Parts: sequence; structure tokens; C-alpha cells
Amino acid sequence: MPVGTFRVCLVVLTAIVNHPLIFPRENGTVPENTEEIIQKMKEREETLRLEQLRLEQEIAEQEAIQKALEKSAEVVKESEEEKVGWDMWTALSMVIFLLMELWRQDFQEGIWQDTGGEEDDMAVLGKAFKGVAFPDKAVLASFYEKRILGTTGDMARMREMVEGFADDLLEALRSVCNRDADMEVEDCMGVGSMYENWRVRKPFVCDLIVPFAPPEPYCFRSQTWCSGDSFPPAEQGYGTIKVCRADEDVTGCICDKTKLGEDMLCLLHSQANITRPSSEMEDLLCFKNTQYLDADQVMKWFQIAVTKAWNRISHKYEFDLSFSLLDSPGALKIKFRSGKSIAFNLTPVVQYENSDVYFISHFPRSSLAADLPSSTHWFLTFAVYERRFIQLVSKTLPANACHVSCLQILSFLHGKQCSLTGPSGLTNYHLKTVMLHLLQARPSQDWAPEKLEARLQDMLKFLEKCLHEKKLYHFFIGNGKVPAELGFPIVFQRAEPLNLFRPFVLHRDVYRKTVDTFHEMLRNMTALINEYTVHIPLAQTNGIHKESF
Repeated sequence: MPVGTFRVCLVVLTAIVNHPLIFPRENGTVPENTEEIIQKMKEREETLRLEQLRLEQEIAEQEAIQKALEKSAEVVKESEEEKVGWDMWTALSMVIFLLMELWRQDFQEGIWQDTGGEEDDMAVLGKAFKGVAFPDKAVLASFYEKRILGTTGDMARMREMVEGFADDLLEALRSVCNRDADMEVEDCMGVGSMYENWRVRKPFVCDLIVPFAPPEPYCFRSQTWCSGDSFPPAEQGYGTIKVCRADEDVTGCICDKTKLGEDMLCLLHSQANITRPSSEMEDLLCFKNTQYLDADQVMKWFQIAVTKAWNRISHKYEFDLSFSLLDSPGALKIKFRSGKSIAFNLTPVVQYENSDVYFISHFPRSSLAADLPSSTHWFLTFAVYERRFIQLVSKTLPANACHVSCLQILSFLHGKQCSLTGPSGLTNYHLKTVMLHLLQARPSQDWAPEKLEARLQDMLKFLEKCLHEKKLYHFFIGNGKVPAELGFPIVFQRAEPLNLFRPFVLHRDVYRKTVDTFHEMLRNMTALINEYTVHIPLAQTNGIHKESF
């Protein structure tokens, strides 16, 4: 019994000693705590490493900034040392630039004044033309008297007849038009070679322009390539015409540029002024869905109006009237019962502001406006000022001055050559432009009648020079020396010069054809003149002498 009790006590004592809650083992959790500590140490080490990298990066950036500041200081120091030198070069460059700009402006303004120099100043295109035979004074005088002078009386009679009929036709046109809805037509004006007395080739054709204006309360507001708006080079010389209400703001209200809410109204413009139906603008001859005047619509309206006007007055005349050319909507022809006919052009135009510059839709029988950018682009014509300039200068020239004679002879020679070899890029307008430049460049006494031969040579040399350089500037545009008596708009005088030969730069085939035709005309000049010249005794002339071009 005591042995059994002892054994039971021994088992109980052993259980108590080994129970974990009473006597826990000191090393029982060591492995778990060690791993956690190691993990925390690693995390701390990684944090310290990242902090070290950040500090190193900041130190590197500070060093880079310090170096940059030191380098900038060195550059500033060097700049200060060389400041005087740089200022000198800058000033010198500015002086050179200003001198070049002044030279360019002087060259553009006086580009035609060198035309009166020696023959060496005139560029030539080939050695073959240095021996061109040139008629002398007696031959030229005989040619002019026989072939050209006799046509002056015919032109005067034709102008009188055409102007009288045109006035009657336009008066009838006003009577058939609706004054409240149709365009208002003004009196016609004669322009061009027939009214400047230098047209020589038949058939004679009178060019009449007819200004028109929109009905009330509308007006025309024009924009040109030199009015500050951006126009591409191909559209230089053109402009657009906007049809607006007379009470509409010129600069345009913000309501026309911004979409207002449905519940918002403009206090300056009523809805009737802002919103115009498309049909209303088309009735005003505008391009579809725009406010810009359409040249095609204008010519269609004008043809219909002229037809109605002729039907009203045709019983008063013993001839027929018809449109003669499909590509020239304003070209009219009077046909008499005898078979004879008279052609004239009646072209509607729009006045530019309060000047005598006009927007014209097309140029009959001319390549000046052959390729319009669009039907809303109108070419500007300065024909009225050109006529006035010739009249103004003629008052200062000697009696029977030879300027018109030179232009007539040159126009005849070129036209005759084109009839033999085909048309070229040169037009009578180019020839007149040459004469206008020479009229401004040469003194008045140089245009005495006995100097016809010398001035004709000058025109030929000058024209050859322009063809060689592919540059013939419009006489009025960019010309700051236009006489103040003409009252010419200053905006066109300040514009960049307009090169009438620019198409030659773009179309090399046309240019080559034009140059070939011009040289062929020089070769055939003597033969062409002698063909229409009366016989002159050999004692009066040495025949033909040679001039070098």
C-alpha cells in the first residue's frame, strides 16, 4: 500500500514539474523571436540604405547646381568682358541691315529710272540680236503716217456712236429693273486703248465699264490683298466684295462670331439683321450660303437685264444686238443690215470705296484674269487712273510727242507677229505698262517727235530686259511717285510692287513661247514695217541701219 501511494505521488509530481504554464521553458520561443528581430533589422537596414541613396542624390544635385552657377558666373563674366565687342558688332549689323533695306526701297521706287541709260545697261538674251536691223526715222515716219495715223478719225466716230447707244441701253435697263430689289446701274465710262488713242489693230473694240450698287438698305464692303488681310501670292491683285446692311457694324459684332444661347439676344442687332435667308443673299447675287458677291451671278443678271432692255428699245434702231463671245459675257456686237458690225464690251464693275479703282469680274480678250481663284474674287482695274495719268503727262510733253506713237508701233508689230506665229504671253496691257514706266522715268524733252526712233528702241530694250528678269511691275501698285494730282489711293502706293510677269515664273512653256515670239518680232521688224511703208527715195534715207540691243 505505501509503495502504490509513493508511485502515485511521483507521477503527480512529474506532471506538475513538466506543465508549461507553471514552469515554462526559457528557450521555448527563442527561435520565433529571433526571426522577427532579424526581419525588422533587415527592414531597418533597407530603410537606411534608401535614405543614404537619397542623401547622396541630393548632394549630387547640389553639386551640379553649384557647378552650373559657377559656369553661369563665368559666362556672365566673359560676356561682360566682351560686351563692348558684341555691342559694336550688333550696331554694325543693324547699320548694314538698314542700308540694305533703304537700298531695296530705293531700288523698287526707282527701278524704272535706269531705263534711260546707255545701251550697255540693257540686258540682252543673246548675241544673235546685237545685229538686229532697225528702221530709221524716215521709214518709221512714213509707216506711222500710212498705217496708223489714218485710224484716229475712225476711232473717234466709233466711240461717239457706241457711247450714245450704250447710254440709251443703260437707261432702258434701269426702267426694266425693280428699283427696290435689283442692282442700281450707274453711267458707263470708256477705258482702254480706244479712249487713250493708241489702238491700231482692227477690229476696233470699245471697252466700257458700268458701276453698279446694291439696293437699299444694303451696301458693298470690299477687302483687297493689301488691306491687311492674308492673301496667298496667287491672289495678289484680287479682292472680295461683301454684301452687308448699311447699318451693320463694319468691324463685326461679337454676336456674328459667337453662338448666343436661345434665351439671349444682341442689344445692337435685331434677329432680322443677323439672320438672312439664303434665298435673300442669292437674290443679291451672292455666292451660295455666303455674303460675298459672285461674279458669275452678276454677269448672268447683267446679261438678262441687257436683253430685256434691248427688247424695249430695239424698235428705235435699224440693227440687231447680240452677245458675241461666250467666254466674255459683256461682249456685245451691233450688226447692221449692210453686213457691217461694231463690237464693244459692256462690263459691270464695283467701285472701291470712294476712288476710281474698280473691281472687275474679267478682262475681255486678255490673260490678266484668265485664272480667277474663285467667282468671289474680283480683279482690280486701275484703267481710269491710267487714262488720267497719260492725259496729265501729255500736258507737259512737247507738241506732237512720240509716246503714243511708240506704243502704237510696238502694239502693231507684236500683234502682227502673233498673227504669224500664234499668241504669246505678252498683252497690250504689258506694252502700255512699259510706256507708263518710261514716261515717268524720262524727262519731257526726250519725247519730242523727232526722237521717235530712240524712244522706240528704249521700249524694246526695256521690254527685253523685263522678259530676261521675268519682272514687270504694275505701274501704280507700290509706286510712291504717282503724281498727287491724280488722287490715287495711298493704300495701293504703300503696297508691295505687283509683278505682272509672275505667271512666266510658274509656266516655263508660256515664257519660252513669249521670248521666242519677241525675238522673232525683232528679226521681222524691218520686213513688217516695210510691208506697210510707201516707197522712200534712197536719197532721203540710208535705208536701214543696225542697232545693238
